[in-house]
Amino acid sequence: MGRYFNTEQISLSGSTFAKAEKMAGLYFRISPAEWSDRRYDVKTLAFLEKHEVREGAFAHLCKYQSRWNPEEKGGGLHFYRICLQDDRILDAVERAHSFIRLSPLLLYIAAHELVHVIRFERGEGNFDATEEEKSDEEETVHRITRNLLRPATDSDLNLVLDCFSNRYRIGDLVQ
Repeated sequence: MGRYFNTEQISLSGSTFAKAEKMAGLYFRISPAEWSDRRYDVKTLAFLEKHEVREGAFAHLCKYQSRWNPEEKGGGLHFYRICLQDDRILDAVERAHSFIRLSPLLLYIAAHELVHVIRFERGEGNFDATEEEKSDEEETVHRITRNLLRPATDSDLNLVLDCFSNRYRIGDLVQ
């Protein structure tokens, strides 16, 4: 572990997730009140547990479950944690020099992870899928994320979207 977001970058990630949540709400027709049914939180690298750190990813999605009755399968409450990998994100921005900016990259990451949460909550994706199914899910989520972000595109976001096209990848977003 090395580099962490500073207070300004943490604040930016919070406002970016709020913006991505609004955009995902419009895209999927989810009211602000319905977002409370989608239990998730966002943590930056400094606040992650060891198992929440993932090499080679900008973000890692974890699913946690609590069961009222330990014998019961599938019951109880669950929530998702979006684990931002600050060092990977900052390294990508630094490597791209002035081409990729932090704000649009964070917006892409936030939208992408929220699409996963929505799809898993709706049963449209399987969190515990096989590796092959996860690869297909990633492609589906990349496509949806690009469509979701289209209304907000500007030159900076277009560069990020190009990097996540089928031709280029800055890195892999994995579950």
